Amino acid sequence: MADDTVFRPPAPGDGFRDTFAGPDLDRSRWLPHYLPAWSSRAATAASYRTGPEGLVLDVPVDHPVWCPGDHEPPLRVSGLQSGSWSGPVGSTRGQQRFRAGQVVLEEQERLEGWLPSSGRVAVRAAMDLSPRSMAALWLSGFEDDPAQEQCGELCVVEVFGRSLGPADDASAEVGVGIKPFRDPALRDDFAAPRLAIDVRASHTYAVDWNAVEAVFTVDGEVVRRCAGPPTYPLQVMVAVFDFPEWSTGDDDHLVPSMTVSWVEGAGPTRPPG
Repeated sequence: MADDTVFRPPAPGDGFRDTFAGPDLDRSRWLPHYLPAWSSRAATAASYRTGPEGLVLDVPVDHPVWCPGDHEPPLRVSGLQSGSWSGPVGSTRGQQRFRAGQVVLEEQERLEGWLPSSGRVAVRAAMDLSPRSMAALWLSGFEDDPAQEQCGELCVVEVFGRSLGPADDASAEVGVGIKPFRDPALRDDFAAPRLAIDVRASHTYAVDWNAVEAVFTVDGEVVRRCAGPPTYPLQVMVAVFDFPEWSTGDDDHLVPSMTVSWVEGAGPTRPPG
């Protein structure tokens, strides 16, 4: 790294690691729903399993469309998040709203499972994707300060199945960088360089960051450096997506998946409460 202040060794108690080896998720850390405030927990439940191989997220053929008739394009998603909250039903207070005037349909309990604000986050993952699907891990602003638009994102890895190389070319466009969304303090700095990796095999995707710089790596090799990342509390989001409108007519039987061997991190987090 150009600046050794980008990542400091964690102080005792600052580390986090989850191998998902138990019979279920640690519900003090993870919510197995995708932005349920704009829908409901019943309609946003992830399809997943845990065990010796880690966490497997998938999108079965009968998985419901997320926020049908409201979100465009239509998508189906299985995701976990390490934080959640919302205002009351009918309010506009919620996370990662996707359109103006959006209101809460189901009030959510507050979860502050793991909210890093700098340091390091890494994931070891393998992906099984079709041209109509995508898998990702990103860090998104917890967004609970009504006076500020703390909604920026650090994308640690984002891979679309349609970006994979042909069978004789093990490569993929791997998206990494900063997405500001509505945060005026951030600059859009996202790219998806093509890397010579087979995403069906396990690889380690990571970001190390402080207020000066975010450094994105794959298997320890630097992919991109981005200046001025967010350093407010960020929740970890990991998800697999399917986009029905991208169907070619003969692919409705396909089930995209992401197998996560572990997620780990180090650095300061906001204490729960």
